[in-house]
This record gives sequence, structure tokens and C-alpha cells, in this order.
Amino acid sequence: MARLRRLGPDREALLGNRWLRWLGPALHRPRLWHVSRRGIALGAAIGVFFGLLIPLAQIPVSAAVAVALRANLPAAVASTLVTNPLTFAPVYYAAYRVGSAILGEPDAGPPPVPASLPNDAGPAPGGVAAPTGGWVELASDRLFGMGKPLLLGLFVFAVGFGGLVYVVVHLAWRAQVLLKRRRRTRTARRIA
Repeated sequence: MARLRRLGPDREALLGNRWLRWLGPALHRPRLWHVSRRGIALGAAIGVFFGLLIPLAQIPVSAAVAVALRANLPAAVASTLVTNPLTFAPVYYAAYRVGSAILGEPDAGPPPVPASLPNDAGPAPGGVAAPTGGWVELASDRLFGMGKPLLLGLFVFAVGFGGLVYVVVHLAWRAQVLLKRRRRTRTARRIA
């Protein structure tokens, strides 16, 4: 437990965070800071769920849901870091591939990027029509081309890994309690 407390954000840091200030007095509820099996498991599951599902504002959304469900707030905030600058691209690519497989789409990959971005609406070199708005329109075309498979994959990942984290935390907590109980029983037998 001490290791978990050291790794997670502390109460003062979360209370002083400008993105969480809008939650106001709700952040002072003792249940949000209490270390319990249910609170930690639910908080970690909420954080993983929103960490995988939405790319922006993960921490405020997971904090708000943790407050509403009375889950452990530091666990919810810390577990949103499942997606970070190092894991973002592989997670989103895997989610896209899973979504494509579920939808039964051919594995064509995302729409291709043209070699150059002409300013006119004419065809690009090679006879392929180029987007008219430059890089912004190209980026939006690529994003919308990946839309359905990516969103479905992210939803599947969020639900699956969020549920898995909830179960794993419960089982790990239970195993730790049983090990402590066994040690105490052995010690009591030796003494007696």
C-alpha cells in the first residue's frame, strides 16, 4: 500500500490542479482518498477506460466519473496514463486493426498520403486527385477514413481492458489478503 501511495499523485497535487478545480468541494470527500479494494479497483478501471477511449481531457473526465461513482481518485487519475506519448501510436494502431477486423473491412490500412500537397484542386502527380484544403483537409480525410474502425477498436479496448483491470485488482488484493492471513496463522502456530 505504501508503494501505491508513493507512485500515485498525492492529495495536495490533485486538489491544486487547475483542471480539477471545477469539481470543488466534491474533491474533499474522504471516500475518494480512502484505500480500499473496491475504490482502487473501480478507480483504476475508470482511468484505464477513459485513458483508452478518449485522446484528450482524460484526467478531468475520469476524475469526474470517479467522484460520481465514489472511486479512488488518485487511482483513476494515475491509470489514465495507460496512453501516453510512448504508447499512444501503438495503442491506436492496434485499436484500428481490431476495429477493422470486427467490421470485416479489408486490411487496406489508412488512406494513403500523397507525395505533395498542391494548392490547387488539380490532380497530383501520378493522376491521383489531391485534397483541396492542404494538410488540414488531408489530416481530416485520413482521420475520417479511419473513423469507424478506430472508434470501435478503442471502445472494445476501453471496455475490455477496463474490466480486466477491475478483475485483476480485485484478485491481486484478495491474494494479498490471503497471504497475510496465512503468514499470521503460521506465526500464531509457532508461538502457541
